[in-house]
Amino acid sequence: MAALRLTHETKESEMPGVSKDTATTRVTWEGVEIDHADLDGGYAVCFEKHTADADLAPLFRGLPEDRAQLPRCGYVIEGRIGFRFANHEETFETGEAYYVGPDHTPVYYAGAEIVEFSPTEILNDTIPVVLRNLQANGIAVEMSEPAAAGQS
Repeated sequence: MAALRLTHETKESEMPGVSKDTATTRVTWEGVEIDHADLDGGYAVCFEKHTADADLAPLFRGLPEDRAQLPRCGYVIEGRIGFRFANHEETFETGEAYYVGPDHTPVYYAGAEIVEFSPTEILNDTIPVVLRNLQANGIAVEMSEPAAAGQS
């Protein structure tokens, strides 16, 4: 029986990377910290930390069916998160990777820390709706550029 051999050809280009510390945008409000960056290839990455329990359904009002329309792939670094659909809820805990399709609302629990990937275009359509709903509910949001802030 022949041995299985996997090979991978590399190109001369460097693979871009990003970390929580080098993400281009930071968005925070009470109980939530999100470090965000757009990646090549049409995806965005969000490094999220949640310090309070939160059902985020009200933030998606105004989107079709008042639900997030973006698919998400992620990994739960610590804690627990959930996603509510019209007919069920999915929950993921520390050490679990996940894929969640469109038409959901997220539920986060205090102590949750995740890294998540979503299509940039759909995320960019979603963010203004979420920010308007935060403002309408009197929730103060801070936005900054942490990578640029640390440079002199």
